[in-house]
Order: sequence, then structure tokens, then C-alpha cells
Amino acid sequence: MVRSCGRGIPAWVYVGTLLLLIHSVTVRGAVLKQEVALEATVLNHSMSLVQRMETLLALGNSSDVTLRVQTINTDEVKVIQAHGLVLTLQSDVFEDLLLNRNNSAVVLRETPDCAAVFDKFVRYLYCGDISVRLDQAISLHKLASKYHVWGLQQGLTQYMTQHLSSDSPTGHVIGWYNYALHIGDVVLRDSCLQYLSWNLSSVLQSGEWGSISEDLLLSLLQRSDLILQSELELYEALEAWISQNQPVSSTVESALRAVRYGMIPPQHLFRLQKQSPLLQKHYESIRDLLYLAFQFHSASPIQLAKYFDVNCSIFTPRNYLSTSWGSPWVINNPTRDDRSFSFQTQLGPSGHDSIKRVTWNALFSPRWLPLNARSTYTELGAMQPTRTDGGRPRIIVTPATSSPDFAGVSFQKTVIVMARQQGKLVVRHVYNFHQSTEEAGDFLVDADLQRRASEYLIDSSLYLHIVIKPLYHTLIVARK
Repeated sequence: MVRSCGRGIPAWVYVGTLLLLIHSVTVRGAVLKQEVALEATVLNHSMSLVQRMETLLALGNSSDVTLRVQTINTDEVKVIQAHGLVLTLQSDVFEDLLLNRNNSAVVLRETPDCAAVFDKFVRYLYCGDISVRLDQAISLHKLASKYHVWGLQQGLTQYMTQHLSSDSPTGHVIGWYNYALHIGDVVLRDSCLQYLSWNLSSVLQSGEWGSISEDLLLSLLQRSDLILQSELELYEALEAWISQNQPVSSTVESALRAVRYGMIPPQHLFRLQKQSPLLQKHYESIRDLLYLAFQFHSASPIQLAKYFDVNCSIFTPRNYLSTSWGSPWVINNPTRDDRSFSFQTQLGPSGHDSIKRVTWNALFSPRWLPLNARSTYTELGAMQPTRTDGGRPRIIVTPATSSPDFAGVSFQKTVIVMARQQGKLVVRHVYNFHQSTEEAGDFLVDADLQRRASEYLIDSSLYLHIVIKPLYHTLIVARK
């Protein structure tokens, strides 16, 4: 007696169906194994194809298009024998030009810089590769944008963002910034601005500094994330820029009023008043700021905070690299074990606090669990981190002691990671965290310190610079 399943369907039907499925899977598996066994080997002759395309362009064989590249405002004409199929495959702009032409010649009018590299641009359309120099990047980017060759345009943007630190006779970052601003390339613009802000000391010493535009200069002067030796260094560079460019008085006064005189020690302010022709000439326009700076240096910050807004920019430090504000820290073989380091900074930028020192302890671990997953202190009060192979790099910066002098002061901590790019020491990354937080939560989160060639390492060492930025707080809102 055969039992039925479901709605009266005999069980042998289900059994037969199951056997058929098993057989089908077995057969398919056998076919799959056979296909794997007979998997084809790829023969790659693309390089020879590129060489043939390059030869085709060079000799002009079977050419059906003549490109006449006229340099604007000159009689210079560059003639290139090309092939319509190649041009239209790479550019919809060329496709429209070829459809609307009256004869085999297409006349193109280009600026001198673009005309000079046009043959290199056309070669890219044939071969898919291109050699780029720093001084050619903008010209090629213009051509890629004009003729809608988007792959080349994106590649050139990436090239420029990766070669900001490269050496060039007259500099190139400021020129690239101005170009990115003009065409609306936000990625390139922000990359240039970040490089200028993070490496300002080296930029100030370069010949490129004199070519900076007024708008970019004023924009940089407003930033608190500038990395440089001191505010005095910035003032002296500004003085040199004004002497070279001779801007109108309103620009000079705007720039001078953006200097944070409260961050310049009083002995240097006195010297500038007597010896700086620029300061003497425009003294009346910044006298109020100098007077406020001298008050800031002479009075107790607690007293000053009762009457003035000490949260304004004149009392806010930038990222100064001088020893009063922090210390460099080179960690050899950073994946090996935990390291600790102590250094001192001045309590605050005010002259009243400049002789007072704060001792800081920095602790680095290559593999550290988050705060909520580790024990913090032993019975003796010593910090005992819980390490694990699954952790990631962490850094903790804490004051070694507390003091009543800390009242009204908070500390922003900045950890600067250096790197070597194109043979030059540059800032690779900046991490900020405040007094209420003892560590940067995203510190080196994307870094592969195990790899010897890591872009975060210099000769297998991690180069850091820790900056402490004291910030005063207004104590009484209502002014007397």
C-alpha cells in the first residue's frame, strides 16, 4: 500500500522527483568540474596593440581627419593626422565636431599652454597612458575637461592631489588651488587648501608664498588649524608678502588685523613696534589689537575674562610647533610594544602664565582596546591598558598633575602625523581631541603600520608632533 502525501499525490512521485534533482545536480557538478578543468588561459597582447596604435598616430596611416590646432593670438598652427573612429570613441565633443565639419580638416583654437601639450593629449586618446609633468597638469586637465575625456580628467585630479609636496622651481600648489577654484573642482581645491594649512612653515619659506592671492591669504589668516612655528613667523611672512605685492591699504589692514597678536610674546611685540616699518605705517589701524594684546599679557587671565571676551580669535592659538606648545615624538618600530613619553608646555599663551609649566604624559599602543573594554588603574594608581591583537593604534595624552592654575583653562590636544612624500617631510594627518577626552578615537584608524612601506611611516618609524593649545574661558558674561 503506497501512502500518499499532500493532496493525494503518491509518495513515489516525490521520491522520483527527488532522484531527478539529485541526478541533475550531479550532472551539473560534473559539467562544472569539466569547465574548471578546461578553463582558458588569458593571452594578453594589449601592449603590442598600444604600440600599434601609437605607430598609427605617428605615421598617420589611413588618416581621415586633420586636426589643425591654432594657438590663440599667434600664427602658430600644429597639424595632427588623426582617425575619426578613435576620436569619437573617446570624446563626444569630437564626435559633434566631426559630424558638423565641411571637410577633412577640423580647426581647434587653444591657448598657448594647451596647444603645447595637445599632441600629448591626442596620444592619450590612442594609447590610454600619458606622462605628466607638474607644469603640464593644468593644461592637460583643461583639455580633458573641454573635450569631455572624463577618465583623464579624474586621473589628473588624482595626480595633482598626490603631488602637492613635489618640488618645482616656482611652486605649483597655489596655482593649482586657483585653477581648482576657477573650475569648481572642490576635491582639488580642498586638498590644496589643506596642504597649505598643514605645511604653512615650508610654504612661507618657499618662493611660492609671494604669488599667493589676496583672497587666499586672507582666508588662511582666519584659520586656527594652521601648522607653523609661531605667530611671529606668520607676521614676518605677511610683512614680506605685503612688501613684494604692494596691495591696497584696505587689504593690508585686513591682513594685519587677522594676526593673533595675543599669541606673540610681549618682548617681540615691543620690538615690532619699534623696528617694523609695516607696523609703524599702519599702527593706527591695529592699535586697539596691540593694546588688547599687552593687556592680555600683563593681567591675570581670570581678571581679563571678567571684562573681555577671551574666546575671540586673538586669544586662540594655532598649531604652533615651537617647544613652548608641544614636542616632537619619534616612535621606532611602532608595532612592537607600548611607549610612553613626557614633555612640558606653558600653561597658557598669556605672559602671566608663560612661566608656568604643565607636564604631560603621552602613551602610545599599537594594539589597544577601547576605553570601555580595558581596566584603567591598578590599586597603586598606575595605568594598566588591556592589549589585544585585535586592537588598533591608540594614543593617550593626559596632564601628569592638576593645579588650581588650571581654572578657566581648557586644553585642546593635537597630534600631527608626519610622512615623507616625494622626498619631502610633510604633514600626513592631524588628529584633534579636547580636555574632556584623553584620546583621539579615530587615531591612525586607516594606517597599516605592519607594512614597512606604509605612507604613515618614515624609515619604519612613526613621526609625531603633539601640540597643546590652551584656551581661556570667559567667566562672567555680563561686562562691568
